[in-house]
Amino acid sequence: MTTLRVKLLRESAIPPRYASDGAAGLDLAAAIDAPVRLAPGARAAIPTGLAVELPAGHEGQVRPRSGLASKHGVTVLNAPGTIDEDYRGELAVLLVNLGQDEHVIQAGDRIAQLVVAPVQRVAVETAGALSDTARGTGGFGSTGR
Repeated sequence: MTTLRVKLLRESAIPPRYASDGAAGLDLAAAIDAPVRLAPGARAAIPTGLAVELPAGHEGQVRPRSGLASKHGVTVLNAPGTIDEDYRGELAVLLVNLGQDEHVIQAGDRIAQLVVAPVQRVAVETAGALSDTARGTGGFGSTGR
């Protein structure tokens, strides 16, 4: 098993944890001193009080929590947010309220998920032409789905 090293930066920080044995993402919780009121259409960076040391060759993907999105319309604005393996600062989650009602975030609320995934780095090569495919240059909806 790969290890994710975590540093707690605030007293209110909650270490990330899997909610079930089969969960793909670790829950991230709000580490805030006072409730954050998120009006419809508003966004806010919510601190987690955590810094992480990702394993070499991995990234952290910050993803929305489906319950928060379906019940309240609150989601991660830049989903998935990317945490590079060499970042050591505090993790914050950029939330946006796409719902019709104000949503209040309390200390300890689970606000996002962190998925740790391997990253394949590539060498970039400029080319005068690319190989042909059946899809070609077709964009959104070009595959008929």
